[in-house]
Amino acid sequence: MNISTKLKVFVIDPNPKFHETYSYYFSTYPEYELRGIYPCIEDALQHFDEERPDFILSETMLPDISGVDGICEFRKRNPEARVIMVSEENDFQIIKAAFKNGAVGYLTKPITKGRLKDALNSIRFEGAALSNEVAREIINAFRRKSYSGFSERENQIVELLSQGATYKTIAEELFVSPSTINFHIQNIYLKLDVNSKSEALQKLQNLDCA
Repeated sequence: MNISTKLKVFVIDPNPKFHETYSYYFSTYPEYELRGIYPCIEDALQHFDEERPDFILSETMLPDISGVDGICEFRKRNPEARVIMVSEENDFQIIKAAFKNGAVGYLTKPITKGRLKDALNSIRFEGAALSNEVAREIINAFRRKSYSGFSERENQIVELLSQGATYKTIAEELFVSPSTINFHIQNIYLKLDVNSKSEALQKLQNLDCA
C-alpha cells in the first residue's frame, strides 16, 4: 500500500515513554500512518489543519484541555474526525461524556499492538470500538434498579441518589426544577420512613429490587 493511501493518525499522550511504543505499533500497520505524537491537545491542534488526520487517539487525562473536551475541538475543525479515547479508568461518567462529545471509541490500558489495530479496524469498518471493560460498564449502567414501591420517576431519582448525585445534578439530568426533585425525594423518604439521604441509601441497600 502506498503511503498516500494510508489512513493518517494523531496520538495525544503526555507520557514520553509511550511515544516509542506507539511509533513501533504503527510501523507494523500497513493501513495506518502515524503522522504525529503530541503531549497535549493544543499542540495537536496546531498541526491538525495541515495534516487532516483520519483518526485521533487521545488520552482522557491531559495537562491542558482534557481529552474529552478535546473531542469537540477536533470536531469543530472536522466533523468527520474519528476520536478514540484511551484511559486507565472505565468510569461511566467519563465514558458517557466522551461519547456525548462525539468519540467513536474508548479503550482502557494496557493497549497492545493487536488491540489497537483491532480498534482502528473496528471503527473503520463498523463505526465504533470499545474495550470489553468499557462495554461491561455501559451495560451495568443501564441495568437500573427498580423498586416496586416507587413510581418510574422515583426509581430514576433513587438510581441517581445511589450514584452520589446532588439534588441539583439530578434536576439537570431529568430536566426538571430542583423543587420538583425535592418533592419527589420527600415522597421517597416518606415511603422509606427515613429522614435523610444517608438513612435512605442504607435502607435501599436492604430492599429487594428487580
